[in-house]
Amino acid sequence: MAAERSQLYYTCVFLHVSFQAIQNTVATSAKLDETPCWLDAQMLRMLLSELQRCRWEAAPFKEACQLLDTATYHCGLLMAQCPAALDRQLCQHHLEAIMAPLKQATVQLSGSAKRTSASHSASPARRLRSWLGW
Repeated sequence: MAAERSQLYYTCVFLHVSFQAIQNTVATSAKLDETPCWLDAQMLRMLLSELQRCRWEAAPFKEACQLLDTATYHCGLLMAQCPAALDRQLCQHHLEAIMAPLKQATVQLSGSAKRTSASHSASPARRLRSWLGW
């Protein structure tokens, strides 16, 4: 199960970075805000397919699975309007709505959310001993 979790983690990181690169490209293009953003629909289709595969493989991880459902939904909405059927601001909104749950899924799959909540529930003395390595 640890190998599956690790693979899903890296897939989520890849997807987040990919959508972030798309968002940066849209944000830095020289077009006006009212002009359509001309995203590469083929690339978005590939990323949506990878996102759907990742969501299917995340079924054993309930929290991550729900987050990936949200990202998949928003990616589907973006695909339904691309290319050139929405302005750059709405495109940016959709990309942010995809990236936010992807980032949260990455945190869930990394296990750091559990470590953080466990460290907050531990007594101060226990946290200090842990920090000192005792």
